[in-house]
Formats: sequence, C-alpha cells, structure tokens
Amino acid sequence: MRFALGLTGSIGMGKSTTAQMFVDEGCALWDADAAVHRLYSKDGAAVGPMGEGFPSAIVEGAVSREALKRIISEDSSALKRIEGIVHPLVAADRAAFRESAAADILVFDIPLLFETGGEAAMDAVACVRVSPDEQKRRVMERGTMSEAQFEQIRAKQMPNDEKCARSDYVIETNTLDHARAQVQDVVRQIRAGMADA
Repeated sequence: MRFALGLTGSIGMGKSTTAQMFVDEGCALWDADAAVHRLYSKDGAAVGPMGEGFPSAIVEGAVSREALKRIISEDSSALKRIEGIVHPLVAADRAAFRESAAADILVFDIPLLFETGGEAAMDAVACVRVSPDEQKRRVMERGTMSEAQFEQIRAKQMPNDEKCARSDYVIETNTLDHARAQVQDVVRQIRAGMADA
C-alpha cells in the first residue's frame, strides 16, 4: 500500500525546502515544476508538439520560457493552447512516477494543486504556511522578480489561508527546525495510519 500526499502552498512559503524534508524522511518526491523543466528541455517530450503549435517558442532545441511569456503576452488565446499541450504531458510524467516510485509515501509538490482540482487524486494534502510579510521578504530576497510581478503571481493563486483550510495538514515554515519537526510528525501519522489499515 502506498500513500499519495499532495504538497502545496503559495510562492515563497517554503514548499521546496519542505519537500526536501519529506525526502529526508524516506518519501519519494514528484515536483510539478521540475517535470515541466524536463518536458521543456532539449529532447523533452514537449519540444515536438510545442514546436508544431508555436515554432518561435523553440530555442536551441528546447522550449524557451521567455519566448512563451512573449507569445502569451501577444496572444491571449495562446495560454489555453499551451496548457492543452503541456498538461497531458505533465499528467503522464506524474503517472509514470506513481508507477515506478518505490517509497511507501509519495509526495506530489504541486503549487496549483487546488486550482487545478489535483487534490482529488491525493490521499491527503499538506499546505505550507508563513506570514504574508515573511513570504514577501523571501521572494524579494531571491532577486528574481519585481514587487509588481510578485503581487501578480500572488493574485493569480488561491489565497494561502484558503489552501490551508482545505488541507489535512498545515506546516508552518517560520524556522527550519519547526518545519522539520512538523514534517516528521506528518510522516509518523501517515505511516501509523497505513500500519492500521
């Protein structure tokens, strides 16, 4: 028996760090963002179909995220068509992971889990949380986006409080030690439940 745990949370909440803590506890991890990177990379499964639909998106044999952003900004209907290509490929990648992973707990790191209805395929969901001020500080510290871009991304995502309310577990990521203790507790609870099943 294996347990599928969805891991979600808004930008800057500490999801990637928390995901690694689950790996440290012997869980297998599937990362939605990493899957897209694999699909977009040279010889990735998305390169061919994306090249047919959007030839200008292919740069040096890979799908360019910068080119996609430009395409989407110039053509509002492009996003739906891009998602139509990418989403089935991501789903296939996730299914292959489910088949091949050997761990008892499979963690699915999916930022837009609730937004896409992905929670239906999970046995439980954990959401990471930190204060809005800390969230903003972390994202700004990365130096990869402006405050306006951050606010734009945050506006597109379901409010994190709502994600937490809909989740089975909430992991506070205010400190690494606190987050790790909560991850260990979640893993312990899941394994205890599996032993009783």
